[in-house]
Amino acid sequence: MGVMMTMQQLIDILHQKECSLVVKANTGETTTYNKKGVRDLIWLLDHEPQRLSCAVIADKVIGKAAAGLIVKGGVAEVYANVMSRLALPLLDEAGIPYSYGELVERIVIPEGDNRCPLERIVADAKTAEGVETLLRQHFQEMENKQI
Repeated sequence: MGVMMTMQQLIDILHQKECSLVVKANTGETTTYNKKGVRDLIWLLDHEPQRLSCAVIADKVIGKAAAGLIVKGGVAEVYANVMSRLALPLLDEAGIPYSYGELVERIVIPEGDNRCPLERIVADAKTAEGVETLLRQHFQEMENKQI
């Protein structure tokens, strides 16, 4: 009962604060994040990996890209308002319990009918490591273009 209560509290925070990600670390500390896409997950992996390890998280949207990073981070349990079917194999394989408000075939961006660019980028990845590698290459290319 305690764990479910915790997840419900995280979902409430996600909705009330209108943030994109809520992380309850295994220390019990809860933090919220607001960046688009998977940027907060990448930042946490790079700067505060202990916050993701064995954490319980609630996210607005989890597609294959986010799922790969969640697996890499060693998250214990995850909820998403919207979850892509493409995320499920990675979470299942890692044995991470998940729940969602809505399950969709794929994440679509509001601007149009197109697949989320992140889902396109990680489409060929078969593992969490593959997802992370493809995402990091993508973000590196984006940074290089801005210079």
